[in-house]
Amino acid sequence: MSVHCNTVLYPVKDVDQAKAMFAALFGVAPHVDSAYYVGFSVDGNEIGLIPNGHDQGMSGPEPYYDVEDIAATLGALEALGAVVIQRPTDVAAGLLVAKVKDIDGNLIGLKQLPVNA
Repeated sequence: MSVHCNTVLYPVKDVDQAKAMFAALFGVAPHVDSAYYVGFSVDGNEIGLIPNGHDQGMSGPEPYYDVEDIAATLGALEALGAVVIQRPTDVAAGLLVAKVKDIDGNLIGLKQLPVNA
């Protein structure tokens, strides 16, 4: 089984300020710049800014791990005591995401790429 962490999402209150700060940090402009998501592609990693993410319950950065079978991985984590925060949800053209909280309260995001990707 191959698992990779290549996505981190940050909740931001002032998207313009955060966008400028991350653009200065990475030296590139965002490749996605919308009202609900600003994304930077950095060395094969996706760094996302979530405007008003705090209002959606985000309390800090959230890592997302690519998994081959999101349902099986979610089941295994639940069996070990993780609490499901978000069941697998199709967020764009077959891209599935889910989120759990481990027994220490840490958020773990799961991401399954579309079958045809």
